[in-house]
Amino acid sequence: MFPRLLTTPWFTVHTFGVLLALSYLSALGWLVRGARRASLDPDAMYALGWWAIIGALVGAKALMALRSWPEYARDPSEWLSLSFLTSAGDFYGGFIGGLIASGLFFASHREMAIWRAADLCAPAIALGQAIGRIGCFMAGDDYGKAADVPWAVTFTDPDAARIGGAPLGVPLHPVQLYESLICAGLFLFLMWFGRRKRMDGDVILAYTLLYAVARFWLETFRGDTDRGFVFNGLLSTSQFIAIVMFMSSLALLARRRRRATARSPE
Repeated sequence: MFPRLLTTPWFTVHTFGVLLALSYLSALGWLVRGARRASLDPDAMYALGWWAIIGALVGAKALMALRSWPEYARDPSEWLSLSFLTSAGDFYGGFIGGLIASGLFFASHREMAIWRAADLCAPAIALGQAIGRIGCFMAGDDYGKAADVPWAVTFTDPDAARIGGAPLGVPLHPVQLYESLICAGLFLFLMWFGRRKRMDGDVILAYTLLYAVARFWLETFRGDTDRGFVFNGLLSTSQFIAIVMFMSSLALLARRRRRATARSPE
């Protein structure tokens, strides 16, 4: 829609980059703001946030490269291409990268209440996604399938095709906005749920379960083919990861419930 926020003779400020930065900073601000309310050290949560952000940036790029590995192996110059350098990468790659980085942080900060800190991270992630997907929409990235619905969008700016890959002149599902709205709703729900949870860890597991369901459904509206597929095209890469995340979170939630019940006095 509006891939360039500002154009000067010397440089261009891309809308996607600004909104991506805003998404990370908003999530980080949420962590610090909510730390005291959750009886957590704000400085430690600030540090955790940066660890997670760096892990997410690396993980998102890594999964993007992995799902298109033959292309990058065949032409190493693609590692320095505009599409690779400007792309935010794959969300689930970022999520996994953020988990790994957070795990490393927690390993050196064993005094932290890990599950409570993770619960605070859940709405922060959803908030960041809600903002970040608007950036994807502005750049024509992660675009939807052709559609004849009244709210279909048509990209006309050549930068939307060059940077995001969106086809020009074709009405498409605004799937980026679908996800932005879902994540905004998820953010509000997780804030509400966080005040009513039964035990630490419920909020992050609720996020993982609910987003997995939403992402599996959203993938049916996606039109970009470079997101990767498995099982001879039966599932997209993100649908496969969503299934794994859903089952893993459900099993972990059930295990924690059983342990809590076993510890409770009769």
